Amino acid sequence: MPSRDGALTRAARFFDEGGFRSLLARLVEYPSTSQEPGAEAALETYLAEAIRPWLERMGFAATIHANPLPGFGPILTAERIEDPARPTILLYGHGDTVRGLEDQWRPGLAPWGLTEEGDRWYGRGTADNKGQHALNLAALEAVLAERGGRLGFNVKLVLEMAEERGSKGLREFVAAHAEALAADALIASDGPRVDPLVPTIATGTRGTYHFDLLVRLREGGVHSGHWGGLTTDPAIILAHALSTIMDRNGKILVRDWLPRNGVPASVRGVLEGCPVGGGEGAATIDEGWGEPGLTPAEKIYGWNSLIVLAMLSGRPENPVNAVAPDARAHCQIRYTVDSDTAGFEAALRHHLDAHGLQQVRIENAGIRMAASRTAPDHPWVRWAQSSMERSLGKAVQIIPNSSGGLPGDVFVDHLGVPLVWVPHSYNGCKQHGPDEHLLIAPAREGLLAFAGMWWDLGEDGTPGRK
Repeated sequence: MPSRDGALTRAARFFDEGGFRSLLARLVEYPSTSQEPGAEAALETYLAEAIRPWLERMGFAATIHANPLPGFGPILTAERIEDPARPTILLYGHGDTVRGLEDQWRPGLAPWGLTEEGDRWYGRGTADNKGQHALNLAALEAVLAERGGRLGFNVKLVLEMAEERGSKGLREFVAAHAEALAADALIASDGPRVDPLVPTIATGTRGTYHFDLLVRLREGGVHSGHWGGLTTDPAIILAHALSTIMDRNGKILVRDWLPRNGVPASVRGVLEGCPVGGGEGAATIDEGWGEPGLTPAEKIYGWNSLIVLAMLSGRPENPVNAVAPDARAHCQIRYTVDSDTAGFEAALRHHLDAHGLQQVRIENAGIRMAASRTAPDHPWVRWAQSSMERSLGKAVQIIPNSSGGLPGDVFVDHLGVPLVWVPHSYNGCKQHGPDEHLLIAPAREGLLAFAGMWWDLGEDGTPGRK
């Protein structure tokens, strides 16, 4: 007789006998980077060869659409409708990756091939995001097999190929297909757990706001011997500007950038006792860096951060004896939904002027990816937590939003769905650099967690329809 335990056993057997490893190896072989010219064909091929046939074998009707914005990767949609009266879940993922960076991987590793070492599977996309959406689909396949070709609920899927370019075109696409994509909840996977050993549910993501600071004083460089000490050095002006924006311990000094009423009580409550750990090979959590009085979890899940992504004056790779004509820094604010992004640029301009830094220009300011959040106590969130804990036999940590960015706002704005992000990776996975990898043990847990959720969706007791 079909059972929940039977579905989990099928999923575990598929993983333990090497089925998932083989599947992931095939997906990684597609050089589907969306950030390098000449790789456009691989974006289409990944969907047409690796994903659509798999979905069709599971009874989905799948279509590959051109991106509504020229020059960006295609978007696949699929649906499997058994009974419109049953819950409908929207799955999301992305098959595009960042640059391969082939020359930067350590010996023995390569981006477009899976390599197993110890407790890790290396390869571009293993963590971001091929491995994550593949786990969710493999779990769905296990439940289909256990129920004899039935699910007991409905599934829709959006798989985009431009996430690593800011999900360009996704908003326009979802707006145009809102009726076809209507669902009761989004349950999907991307990003890291709070700790490699702690299963996690994120109910949204921080957004990203970018801007350039520019000091341009003359058309060209001038001789450092003749002019040094007489003419203004733009790099020094820029450095002073940055020091007024953030202190040496990482505290943001433009206070109008911060969440308007501090960390909300609901956010602080769900983060109480929340661990933050990157795992081996991750960056350090430096005591004393960031906003004073906040826990590490509150700093990255309930607060805003400023990062200088790039800074340049002159030619560092080949310096000449000259006072440079200009200096530029590209900065990013990671912000939560509690922030007033409409006032970010004006607040910065006022701040710089108040410090006598009128020479510093602000350019290209704006949101790259908007923040999103579903209430951590939303019924779909708590349902998912209960299902996962039953499958895994351990506590599941809820966070109000992940520390990174995802296009959850698109689905909230146009579909009105609650967000249930269940990440399968961890902070040390190196997904945007060389040596990207997926930890094997959390991946196995992710497969079991989703097999349990897919099974439970076919039973009674799911949250009500919208």
